[in-house]
Amino acid sequence: MQHAIDRRSAIKTLGGVACLAAPLAHAAPKRRLKIGHTSITWGSNAAAAEPGIKDVAKLGYHGYESLGETLEAWELKGGLGRILTENNMPLPSTYLHLTMNMDDPARRKEEIAKVVRWGVILKKYGGIIGVLGPNHVNRATYDFKAAKPGIVATLNDAGKALADIGLIATLHQHTDTCVMTSEEVYAVMEAVDTRYVKFGPDVAQLAKGGADPVKIVKDFASIIRSVHLKDFLGGPNWAGYSPLGQGKVDIPAVLDVLETSKDLEWVMVELDGSRDAPMTPFETAKASKEYLIKLGYTFRS
Repeated sequence: MQHAIDRRSAIKTLGGVACLAAPLAHAAPKRRLKIGHTSITWGSNAAAAEPGIKDVAKLGYHGYESLGETLEAWELKGGLGRILTENNMPLPSTYLHLTMNMDDPARRKEEIAKVVRWGVILKKYGGIIGVLGPNHVNRATYDFKAAKPGIVATLNDAGKALADIGLIATLHQHTDTCVMTSEEVYAVMEAVDTRYVKFGPDVAQLAKGGADPVKIVKDFASIIRSVHLKDFLGGPNWAGYSPLGQGKVDIPAVLDVLETSKDLEWVMVELDGSRDAPMTPFETAKASKEYLIKLGYTFRS
């Protein structure tokens, strides 16, 4: 963290943003984390998987993160393995459930059965991380205190069930869901059984939800096993997010912390899909790659 602080101080002394690119490129620290990319930039339907994998491979990303529904849809036509193999693309993680119902005990058994079913497919393709996203709620009327016991119980049961098939479960907090704010993240992650439930922050979602991404990744660094890395600008495209380096999130400081998380191996770049966006999915992934290269990260040739 001291390195990041010293660097920001030097940039300010030299005159601001105009000086940013040169110091990063000149004195980038050695990095160990592998950088992959998630699927939703190309779309959340099964048809988007093939172009997404091909673009991610062409750009030299080290891995790809799919969706549970996508894996299952592809199994009906032979599986996603062929496309992954043709593009030499690992599948280390999958967003097993975009909106897993965590606060309704009556849905728990059904929801866990679903993530295990998708987890078996992920395991088949060599995956190790099952990312779990919370269900959406009406934030105006939502009672987190009442919902918390059910959320914790569901996560614990899901984490144990995924561990039984050799996967690691991570909670991905998300805006407009039952786990969104800084207070909710701390309350849940301090209550779950962290032998089975790890943390999988989305740093831009944290920023959009009013939290400090750097503080949260620092506080939970020891149990972070997956990361969605994007920036937050608040603009009209990509649900307010942006390619890396174009928003308000202190990406260098976040990555400096993540590099200290010894059990974290993969970080997944992500950007929501957007109609009429000024850049194609390939272009946004390329822009984020170029930014990360300045921070010392390497990509496949």
